[in-house]
Amino acid sequence: MRALFIVNPQATTTTPRSRDVLVGAIAREMELDVAQTEYRDHARELAQQAAAEGYELVISLGGDGTVNEIVNGLLATPEGLQRPSFAALPGGSANVFVRALGLPADPIEATGAVLEAARAGERRSVGLGRLRSDTDDRYFTFCAGFGWDADVVHEVDRMRRSGRRASPGLYISTALKLFLRGDVSVPSLRIEAPGHEPVHDLYFALATNTTPWTYAGAVPVQPTPRSRFGLGLDVFALTQVRTVRTAQLLRQMLSHRGVPPYGPGYVSWHDKSAVQITSRTPRAFQIDGEYLGHRKRVNLESVPKALRIVG
Repeated sequence: MRALFIVNPQATTTTPRSRDVLVGAIAREMELDVAQTEYRDHARELAQQAAAEGYELVISLGGDGTVNEIVNGLLATPEGLQRPSFAALPGGSANVFVRALGLPADPIEATGAVLEAARAGERRSVGLGRLRSDTDDRYFTFCAGFGWDADVVHEVDRMRRSGRRASPGLYISTALKLFLRGDVSVPSLRIEAPGHEPVHDLYFALATNTTPWTYAGAVPVQPTPRSRFGLGLDVFALTQVRTVRTAQLLRQMLSHRGVPPYGPGYVSWHDKSAVQITSRTPRAFQIDGEYLGHRKRVNLESVPKALRIVG
């Protein structure tokens, strides 16, 4: 098997020495070429070229942003070419997609699991979400958020450019700061989906392709615990932002069962083929933990069996 290993050298949980160990282990099992990303969207370009260059497998080492770029590159494989399979190794601070696939959070253990699956010829197909708007046409692997979580991502990105290191603690403290400052208290959002009446005056809206939505360290955060790669999109939206009720919901998200399908203070929809989210004023928007700017409308859809996964 011929494989391309795309490495983000800025990956927060690996070192050059540990990356060399991973490369050595993989190269003993297959014909391997290594490429390091040098700029934003470079991983997408490399993945898009992989099929034309004869690669059967693309492997990533990086965070969820690197994964998202590679997935979008693979989905842009030209017609007539066989799209390579994909294997993702954890190298970021959260690694939501990798962990949602059931792979270990440790890069060496995850590499072992991927190589074992490759030896056995095991492949599985997973569904993805797709974003369509006036300015975007992109796939996402686990979530798209309008409002609060996108504000958090935007603020953390700003701090990272100033030299701060991304960590679960930084995301949590930033989310709390924005909530207490009142940045969440704008009920401008509206959601609609097939089979439901539109819901207005929402403070925050989230569409997920799997569970969890994210991790608080090792703890999965589950506003949509029934969401799965093999189903459509799930939706969670806040209808109120009272401090006590929001704290109760956060505790439920951190519990083993997650947030129940019905309850006060929120709306939850399961297994939707498409979702539209609009805002009366531009609000922050993110996919897979990447801030995409402020939007007034996004159209999201489920794409079943979009990608072949090894591991």
